Amino acid sequence: MNRYPMYGPTPAVTRLARYTGSEFDEIRGDVPDPFEVQGSGLVWRPTREHFGVRLGERLVAHAGYVPVPLAVGDARIRAAGIGSVIVAPDQRGRGLARSVVAAAVEHGRGRGLEYGLLFCRPDRVPVYERLGWRLLEGDVQIEQPGGPIVMPLRSMWLPIKEGVVWPSGPMRLLSLPM
Repeated sequence: MNRYPMYGPTPAVTRLARYTGSEFDEIRGDVPDPFEVQGSGLVWRPTREHFGVRLGERLVAHAGYVPVPLAVGDARIRAAGIGSVIVAPDQRGRGLARSVVAAAVEHGRGRGLEYGLLFCRPDRVPVYERLGWRLLEGDVQIEQPGGPIVMPLRSMWLPIKEGVVWPSGPMRLLSLPM
């Protein structure tokens, strides 16, 4: 059943061979800071794999994936880092974010990872919670060029292997955030 009948079928997600600055500009339109993080001073790790939705020749949605190393308590794990999630303003409400994020997560699952990890602004937490993501409580340290800092954004995780639970203890992302 199509959940978005007024728009027709939800378009298919494809793995993108590349994701360029001009494609990002094509999605964001005239929104200068769609992630609302330019003033944060954070340095970001680029995602490695890219998943998108096209309408005709136009790219209208994107999610990136990169495996990331984590220390959580005494555990050392790798997670599917999901980042650069964006949907064109005129295409929101169609389930496109759900589709591209699911494709990126599935890619991580196919690589044997058990967890998904993302960072988002507090106002976007409900969007990801509707997609099954869970809020991580407490401070999360991340790497930055000057050394580790506390991530100012909200941190969320997703079990991508059945039955996994998040390890207990303080968390540190052992790389730049994605």
